[in-house]
Amino acid sequence: MRHSVEEAEFASRIKVALKVIKKYQRPNHLKATIQILNSFIPFIGVWILMYFSWDYSFWLTFLLALVNAFFLVRIFIIQHDCGHKTFVRSGRIRKVIGYACSLFSSIPFFYWGRSHHFHHSNNGMLEVRDIGDITTLTVEEYRSLSKWGRLKYRLYRSTFVMFFLGPIYYVFIHNRLPLIKEKEFKKEEAGLWIHNVLYAGLIVALCFILDWKKFLIIHGMILSVFSVIAIWFFYIQHQHEHAYKEWRNKWEYLYAAIKGSSYYKLPALFNWLTGNIAIHHIHHLNPTIPNYHLKKSMKSIEWINQYTSEIRFWESLKIASHKLWDEAQGRMITFKEYSRLYVHSI
Repeated sequence: MRHSVEEAEFASRIKVALKVIKKYQRPNHLKATIQILNSFIPFIGVWILMYFSWDYSFWLTFLLALVNAFFLVRIFIIQHDCGHKTFVRSGRIRKVIGYACSLFSSIPFFYWGRSHHFHHSNNGMLEVRDIGDITTLTVEEYRSLSKWGRLKYRLYRSTFVMFFLGPIYYVFIHNRLPLIKEKEFKKEEAGLWIHNVLYAGLIVALCFILDWKKFLIIHGMILSVFSVIAIWFFYIQHQHEHAYKEWRNKWEYLYAAIKGSSYYKLPALFNWLTGNIAIHHIHHLNPTIPNYHLKKSMKSIEWINQYTSEIRFWESLKIASHKLWDEAQGRMITFKEYSRLYVHSI
């Protein structure tokens, strides 16, 4: 009885929060214009600086790649907002801006946007962990695997694969292919191939204009670092210890939004560089709020943070060891915890 009362209170308060933050849905064209300028201009400027610094110092160029990867994150967040039908009011202009961003990020605007919408609609639902999400097994699913199956999952969830090889594969290869077989994605496949052709054409053209080796190395470095940052943030946002993962018959959108998404508390500079996407619980609660309004939205209902997982940077490093969803405890656990709690009972 107490549990149901708490659930009713939670739902009631979150519905109030939704009403309070609704006013922040309205795009601000001045803020949108400023964000476009202070994202694209620094990105292009640093890219040019990298092109010339390459002849003098690899390490300087690499450091600049680290900086520029964050500006590419900002560009991608603009693309991400446009995919959520926000950022600016005009749908036609949103598509133009979003598509232009995708030619910088390399992530296809329409196909990825549909998979991301699927993620928002099904975040934390255990039946659909293979679309727009990081594959996460439950304890029971892991226990039922063969030794070879467990080894493959351990390799997949290893630090090197999850935070280095995986992100690079995701950005360079995964997003080039129509791998999702759901019917609703069929109509986006042609657009994906068109994006691939346009993106390849842009790369080839720039290789003719510039020193092709320098261009590919420099842009490859930026995209690689960008991929690592993007996957790291996504991981922290949904793989935290007290996340929310349920089967469809028990799944609730409000819980998935607030408890299934974290608030990654970062210094102001990094919030700016990553387009406030660390305020992820508010973003999932109302995805139509543009990134430049997320901070104000959260401040208007700051009490909501008690219901989500607040995570600081040093705490987030520990989350990298989370590997399995323990349904019995309702939390993510490490392989070490799994061995201590369950191996003896196999």
